[in-house]
Amino acid sequence: QVQLVESGGGLVQAGGSLRLSCAASGGTFSLYNMGWFRQAPGKEREFVASISHIYEADSMEGRFTISRVNAKNTVYLQMNSLKSEDTAVYYCAASLRTPPYSDYRRYDYWGQGTQVTVSS
Repeated sequence: QVQLVESGGGLVQAGGSLRLSCAASGGTFSLYNMGWFRQAPGKEREFVASISHIYEADSMEGRFTISRVNAKNTVYLQMNSLKSEDTAVYYCAASLRTPPYSDYRRYDYWGQGTQVTVSS
């Protein structure tokens, strides 16, 4: 069973950038398909990006880039040109299931989340 810990959230002005990190432990990280989701108050959980164990990446839009470093058991989310509507709690998730990894139901393990607040 894998444990996930997100970091890197915070307060940033609109137009700025943040890089979120998700450190994994307790499993063979290289086998996991990883995803980032977010949830704003009063809204549904939303897919942000995913990267498979064979480095196939997907993202909801071009401002966000997901990457992974298996040697560090870490997945990253680089977020650029942030907007106020990007404000949410961002969650990291891990999956050993088949795609689609944009579907939160494909994931079995979740981190506790990190808050991202974008001020306008």
